[in-house]
Amino acid sequence: MTIDKGITTLLKKLHFILKQADALKGIQDNLSSVYHIDSNRQLSAALQVFRRSRPEFVFVDIEILQQAAAESNYKAVFQTISLVCPNISIIVMATPKLLPEAVKIVHEGAASYLTYPLLPDELRLVINSIIEQTRAESELDYLREQVWQEDEFELLHTKSAAMKTVFENIRAVAATKSTVLLTGETGSGKGFTARLIHRLSLRKNERFIEVHCGAIPDTLVESEMFGHEKGAFTGAIKRKLGKFEIARNGTIFLDEIGTITPPAQIKLLQVIQDGVFHRVGGEEDIQSDVRIIAATNIDLKQLRDDKLFRSDLYYRLNVFPVELPPLKERKEDIPQLAELFLAKLNTFHSKDIAEVHPKVLEAFLAYSWPGNIRELENILERAYILEQTSILRPQNFPVELFTYPPKPMPGTINHNLTLSEVRKMELGRIEHNYLDLLLTTCNGKINATAAAAGITTRQLHKLMKKHALFKENYKNTGEPRA
Repeated sequence: MTIDKGITTLLKKLHFILKQADALKGIQDNLSSVYHIDSNRQLSAALQVFRRSRPEFVFVDIEILQQAAAESNYKAVFQTISLVCPNISIIVMATPKLLPEAVKIVHEGAASYLTYPLLPDELRLVINSIIEQTRAESELDYLREQVWQEDEFELLHTKSAAMKTVFENIRAVAATKSTVLLTGETGSGKGFTARLIHRLSLRKNERFIEVHCGAIPDTLVESEMFGHEKGAFTGAIKRKLGKFEIARNGTIFLDEIGTITPPAQIKLLQVIQDGVFHRVGGEEDIQSDVRIIAATNIDLKQLRDDKLFRSDLYYRLNVFPVELPPLKERKEDIPQLAELFLAKLNTFHSKDIAEVHPKVLEAFLAYSWPGNIRELENILERAYILEQTSILRPQNFPVELFTYPPKPMPGTINHNLTLSEVRKMELGRIEHNYLDLLLTTCNGKINATAAAAGITTRQLHKLMKKHALFKENYKNTGEPRA
């Protein structure tokens, strides 16, 4: 083990691809005790070495890269290298004259660049920077993964009877191999539910692959799902693995399943029935051990009746149907969902916003939510970005949220909320109305309002900020302002 400028390395392997071997002399003289150093004059020869040695860093001369990319592009070259050695970092070596091109190549996917002559200190700096960046990205991914796992189980604590039934069904089916069909309106949480089933399954340590069938052009659906062989069609310049092959032993989530083409339906049926498929343009049978979860926001049964969806495939997919209720039918979960999304936003941003204004929660409970949970999350994120205080205030939310439908009459209580939530909401409403009345009576004068309320001016400012009340709105007015 060697310590290089505070970074622990296990003699990391470096491979140089360059025509002038003497350019490496200073590097080998100074760093051979710190890194395993190897070199080649050709990219093709280096790729053969990569299959055996698996270097962490490859340094490629820019002219060799340009030659390799002449018939395609830099990204295609990087893809070829990554297929042989998936976790490798690619660094471009260039003369100062070609520095602009080197920067362009970094934007195309290279990790960094070095200029000739190669200096040991610069090389170590580049390597250490890449290691630190990779470590930071890994830690962020880990943090996001932890937050995701915590969030997914927080959402299981629902107050909705319909969602309790959904989660009971999910727990029952998760550990099996059965195909699941998720139905429900757009934004109702089908993607989340599919990931949750995977998390609770015996395949949780394998891949979860999402396929948005509706976003794939009809001519490419089969290729995306099952892959293709080189020359299978115009533009198929090399073999491509499909999503089913990539998801082997894991779970594949087929969203908007009702949009796939008839030929793709036949192939999908074959995969479900026989566990076998073949790439477009290929004859080799490929075994598939994949758990299938499909989702649709349209009536698949109606498509079947209209002869637009194969009935045999419909029955194969509809083994274990799970219908997700729209948000308007589970409004009792809205306060908890809002709290959860707010906590997630605080995790990934520098702000520390503590709560949602009572008037906003009141509007949430009255709104119809045509976009369901996704709309709720998006509205909260927009307000979060705009908010400058510690509470999400009404002025940072869309106007239609407060105008349609009309807000409930004072004193109306939502019996689906807990006592704690009702108390918090009603106290907030009473506090707001009381301050509104005092500010109106005192024409927005802070000292007079604070004295009438029996609190300090500092406390009054804090409460006005919480309830989005501004003294300018109360000067020389005879009626309350919200």
